[in-house]
Amino acid sequence: MTKVAKILGAILICLALILLVLRITGFNPIGDTAGPRNYPGRWLSGTVVDTPVTDWSFVTQYRTDKVQTRTWYLIPHSVTTGFIVHNSQLYLTSMFQAGVPFPQGKSWVNNAMRDPHVRLKFGDNLYDCVLSPVTDPGERAAVLGARAKQYPLTASPNANNVPVMHLFHAVSQ
Repeated sequence: MTKVAKILGAILICLALILLVLRITGFNPIGDTAGPRNYPGRWLSGTVVDTPVTDWSFVTQYRTDKVQTRTWYLIPHSVTTGFIVHNSQLYLTSMFQAGVPFPQGKSWVNNAMRDPHVRLKFGDNLYDCVLSPVTDPGERAAVLGARAKQYPLTASPNANNVPVMHLFHAVSQ
């Protein structure tokens, strides 16, 4: 019995050391485009900005953001996502293929619906925010209208098997 306890203890110590190293170094998601060909990460690394952001217009210089969510098992999950800036407000986007259930279809969305406190990364800066799903049709239409102006090629969807875009309003803490 003591041999089993020693082996389990050694395994737990190794796991704790691995998590400590990952926490210190970060483990950012790989990829600079939202969607396929990206790999999720864990903790985002960078400089935490403590000042609340009221005008998100400065982030339009970036193609994507990285979002870190809180999992139920206490180890963060981070991914690369797309975003839209409308009236100086920030909205994260998540594309779900037709028939994929919301929010279970994506881990980060499921995590954000359970706990809306997230950390966003733009460049080397980190921003603590609260996400809320956009459910108001008028707000959704205005934000998607801004997206169509910003990215005209994505304005006309394919009529067959149209993906569903979900929007999340990000408010800085």
